[in-house]
Amino acid sequence: MIAYVTVGADDIARAERFYSAFLPALGYTLETYQGDLSYIPPKVSGQIGVSPDFYVKKPFDGGSASAGNGTMVAFEAQSQKQVRDLHAAALAAGGCDEGQPGFRESYGPQFYVAYLRDPQGNKIALFTSDPNEPGREG
Repeated sequence: MIAYVTVGADDIARAERFYSAFLPALGYTLETYQGDLSYIPPKVSGQIGVSPDFYVKKPFDGGSASAGNGTMVAFEAQSQKQVRDLHAAALAAGGCDEGQPGFRESYGPQFYVAYLRDPQGNKIALFTSDPNEPGREG
């Protein structure tokens, strides 16, 4: 089980604006520690959490943060509307579009996804695959 995911950021304030534009809507709470950001997923009382914590930190080596080529973190939304709304909120908070919300031919007919990059360049996906919502035709 993955316990946490960390992405680097040179500008923590910009990163906080970006991630706080959508992660609280997915149930994450923000904790700060020594200037770093910790987004903690919702946990059901009496159960071990299944989603990993998400950390945004300045690199420990003191160098500049860089986005990994081929690295992406995906967050599951509750609905297609929430994917659209959170994608728009993240763009308004300083993100860059990497793929408008919608279905992709290369994925299953229920997989609805949007892609963006945070202010540091880290790639983020917001998705849902709810079988109770309309799927891709064809």
